[in-house]
Amino acid sequence: MFEPTGLPRDAASVLFDLPGYRVVQAVDDVDDDGRPVRVVTIASEAAEAACPACGVLSDRVHQVRASRLRDIPVAGRVEVVLRRRRFVCAETLCGKRTFAEVTDEVPLRAKATTRLRGAVLDAVICSGRAVVEVAASYGIAWWTVQASVNAAVLVLPAVDATMVRRLGIDEHRYRSVRFFRDEHGAWKRREPWMTTLVDLDTGQVLAVVDGRTSTGAGDWLAGRTDTWRAGIEVVAIDPSAAYRKAISEHLPEAAVAVDVFHLVKLAGDALTQVRQRVIRERFGRRGRRRDAAWANRRLLLRAGDTLSPKALARLRRTFTADDPTDELGAAWAVKEQLRRLLACSSLATAQEEKMRLGAYVLTARMPETDRLWATICTWWPHIEVAIITGVTNARTEAANTGIKHIKRTGRGFRNESHYKARILLASAARTAA
Repeated sequence: MFEPTGLPRDAASVLFDLPGYRVVQAVDDVDDDGRPVRVVTIASEAAEAACPACGVLSDRVHQVRASRLRDIPVAGRVEVVLRRRRFVCAETLCGKRTFAEVTDEVPLRAKATTRLRGAVLDAVICSGRAVVEVAASYGIAWWTVQASVNAAVLVLPAVDATMVRRLGIDEHRYRSVRFFRDEHGAWKRREPWMTTLVDLDTGQVLAVVDGRTSTGAGDWLAGRTDTWRAGIEVVAIDPSAAYRKAISEHLPEAAVAVDVFHLVKLAGDALTQVRQRVIRERFGRRGRRRDAAWANRRLLLRAGDTLSPKALARLRRTFTADDPTDELGAAWAVKEQLRRLLACSSLATAQEEKMRLGAYVLTARMPETDRLWATICTWWPHIEVAIITGVTNARTEAANTGIKHIKRTGRGFRNESHYKARILLASAARTAA
């Protein structure tokens, strides 16, 4: 036999289910546009309240005011009217004569309930919906939703309180390039890039700073505590001299690991440049569909050890048909040798593979592969760190992918603070999950 538990409540209050409040009245009405609406009047269940100044309980009501309150939709479109009481302080020595009742669900001067703010925040951050869309679905203004997002950022844990061992730094495009005039009338270019700093152990975005120079990342690192900076062991970056400068200035004890993905991409770019040059020198034009090298351009960039026998046969036919000087094959061999070098698990093996790579580059004698070799030699100490530690920027790239989804959902952002708030909250939610 079913037996209800808990304190008895009327059916309307149970269905409305706002903790600490009861339904006083519920009537059907129409709004100014003639649409049906249900008007629900609520009041607090508490018989007394504590003065915020002295803490003394009082049950003496000074006045009752009715005000509109935004809440989540309950069985259709609902307008909530709150009967908020104002009490007289029972302590004669207290300087606060009257005070309004405050609850967790309806804070002081609140125009929306706490559960509504939680619902819209969950819709924006966890579900990834646009602010305008969420505001329309809940029947509230978009700035009400954005205010909830901005308020949630303020309660995030401080970065200095988070111990980070491995840090990732990478850039992403915030918006298109903008030009403006300075105070002297000269045209200036506004950099559309932002730098993302990520905890590589958890994947959480720690900060998003303007630009992709050493100044932005350096200023953020300088603002951290000495204890936080001392805890950084390894920093993963792409081959960027600007980021390396910021790290050497503010994290002198941290080892710098260059991301192997970016090095392989540089090798692929060098191979693409050789392919384009070979076709241009041979035919005096760009590559076309009937050219085997152009038709199989993606096949050239794939990892050689993952190709099927059929794909390898296509690759050999490509070299035979469109590579009379063997330059394309030499560039492909350099790319594959770099991949073998970066796959090494020990420095001794890596040194041997590096010497073999140098022999390949010397045999190729092409400006594209020479530039790639110069980059490898310049960043070799940091490549050794990547080989020893195995640290990559994979989590940073994953964070940048999530950032792109946020930007596309909002159809771009004009307010940088709103943009950064969405990024930090979405990343914190994913990390907590």
